[in-house]
Amino acid sequence: MTQPPDSDDAGPRPVIIDTDPGQDDAIAILAALAAPELRVMGITAVAGNVPLELTARNARILVELAGRPEVPVFAGCDRPLRRDLVTAEHVHGTTGIDGADLAEPATALQPQHAVDWMAETLLAAGDREITVCTLGPMTNVATVLQTAPEAARGIREIVCMGGGFFGGGNTSPAAEFNVFVDPDAAQTVLHCGAPVTMLPLDVTHKALMADAWIDRLRALGTHTGAAAAGMLDFYERFDVDKYGTTGGPLHDPNVIAYLLRPDLYQGRRCNVEVEIDSPLTRGMTVVDWWNVTDRPPNCHYITEVDADGFYDLLLTLLARLP
Repeated sequence: MTQPPDSDDAGPRPVIIDTDPGQDDAIAILAALAAPELRVMGITAVAGNVPLELTARNARILVELAGRPEVPVFAGCDRPLRRDLVTAEHVHGTTGIDGADLAEPATALQPQHAVDWMAETLLAAGDREITVCTLGPMTNVATVLQTAPEAARGIREIVCMGGGFFGGGNTSPAAEFNVFVDPDAAQTVLHCGAPVTMLPLDVTHKALMADAWIDRLRALGTHTGAAAAGMLDFYERFDVDKYGTTGGPLHDPNVIAYLLRPDLYQGRRCNVEVEIDSPLTRGMTVVDWWNVTDRPPNCHYITEVDADGFYDLLLTLLARLP
């Protein structure tokens, strides 16, 4: 059974978005910036879907697209903890956010390294104050936890898009992309002691985009709506061709939707481990769904979503942007 996050009546929920945009990251970032229930303290870029130079560029483009250029963007780690970087231009295009005609960002990148800023921010926070949303490989967050483990005290929850168990992987037969790129980082996050919620392929593949929904985005008549529709037209073609479905999954926005509407989701607490050694199953998230081991639960693993509610929420959020 899904356990909603602790209630908070003190105002908007402070969040850090760690990301490698990516068209689906882009929709998640735009949704978060449109939500009055969330206070995006900063966006930290990591290498993943495309190299770091492009993910940091794309994050700045997106805060400007949302009319929120005051949200600071920091560049973080340019490669996984101990492996070569694997990217996904074959899915996202050469820029990572192909499909929309977007100007180069005017907003400056922050001079501080993302890991240093995140560590300082979490160390200065109250106990369990800040939610960390990871939309890409978890290298930045893991580096914070390894270099400043006491920073975990300031984390209310880590909500990550990553993993997959019941339906296999999307990058290898066993592994989802974000975890495959840096399995060591994912394993570090799962064992950091802070509450972790994972939205894996098992749930994101149950909420497929419909062409009619993308058309509704375009029909908003806004710059954001047109850009979002263009990006998604480009992005979904890969999964439609790969899986033979009528629409592709929109992975990362589930993280933001879960924060805003946990009632749309169902899952359970269980133990999740990441395979880091096997060349055959590198990056596999091994989920003890049926509690057949004595390993203690370390993750709230989500498997069900109200797809209509998810897409209605996203459209409502994106309609608020210019």
